[in-house]
Amino acid sequence: MECLELSVQGMTCKHCVMAVEKALQNIPGVQQVSVDFDAATAWVEGDGLLPGPLIHAVEEEGYSARLKA
Repeated sequence: MECLELSVQGMTCKHCVMAVEKALQNIPGVQQVSVDFDAATAWVEGDGLLPGPLIHAVEEEGYSARLKA
């Protein structure tokens, strides 16, 4: 299992956190998602994860995301 950390910008409330979590959970291979509103970060755990589909899922919800180094 691997873990990717994303920086997520544009979240303004706890509803935004739930929207980002739901979007990421729908990606194949994702097993666990944790989104921290205050840190503007999402941690995604799973197998065979690629940053592109995760970032795209967040952007489809109206937020910006990038892989944290």
